[in-house]
Amino acid sequence: MTTLVKIAIAGALGRMGQAVARTLDAHALATAACRFDRPGAEGPGLVERDAALDAADAVIDFTLPEASVLLAEACASLQENGRGGPAVVIGSTGFSPEQIARIDAAATKIAIVRSGNYSLGVNMLMGLVRQAAAALPASEWDIEVFEAHHKRKIDAPSGTALMLGEAAADGRGVSLGQVEDRARDGVTGPRKEGAIGFSVVRGGGIIGEHSVIFAGEEEVLTLSHSATDRGLFARGAVAAAVWAVGKPPGLYDMQDVLGFRS
Repeated sequence: MTTLVKIAIAGALGRMGQAVARTLDAHALATAACRFDRPGAEGPGLVERDAALDAADAVIDFTLPEASVLLAEACASLQENGRGGPAVVIGSTGFSPEQIARIDAAATKIAIVRSGNYSLGVNMLMGLVRQAAAALPASEWDIEVFEAHHKRKIDAPSGTALMLGEAAADGRGVSLGQVEDRARDGVTGPRKEGAIGFSVVRGGGIIGEHSVIFAGEEEVLTLSHSATDRGLFARGAVAAAVWAVGKPPGLYDMQDVLGFRS
């Protein structure tokens, strides 16, 4: 009989927490060991965070950046104290450099999977974008990353859009910070050669739309992905959690989980 991977769900009352719970209800390899939310939250079956971490092999977190950082640090401290901290799967986005550094430090003690998107399709798209950017010279092709999400999303550009921008920059052998163009307003002048632009829409209940546009003088190539159900992100996160259990300490992403990175 196969032993099921025990997964704790952070932010269990949120949309993604509920989607993860539904995925685990029907999963063959993992089960929802416990659910928790912010301190003081009330709901059926909720437990305190520390009790959840003690009971879990892995924890899945789609909450807010600071909450995710504190969770990663709590799991790392359990490992440091010899109690065996669970692996952590982080789906939150909008981290500051300081928060990313704290997650990196926690990953020296436990396995952490952090990704701006847990979709198989998006991770395939990243590879295609990287290849296209490498093949289409910056002197002839402009790159624009477009993304649209629901009106409740608090960060922009989305974590997925930034991942796609990084893939494009990597294909051209530069860092995204050198070439990104996130804001245009007023008289901006002509587009800079090699710039990677970002366009953002927030409205309604849009789950997630991402496109990378390669615009030449005579033709336009568009690579795109549309999410129609939050369940796809939950399924990817659960797959990442199952994969991460037993892995050595380190910071991983979905490219590692899916075997796209050797």
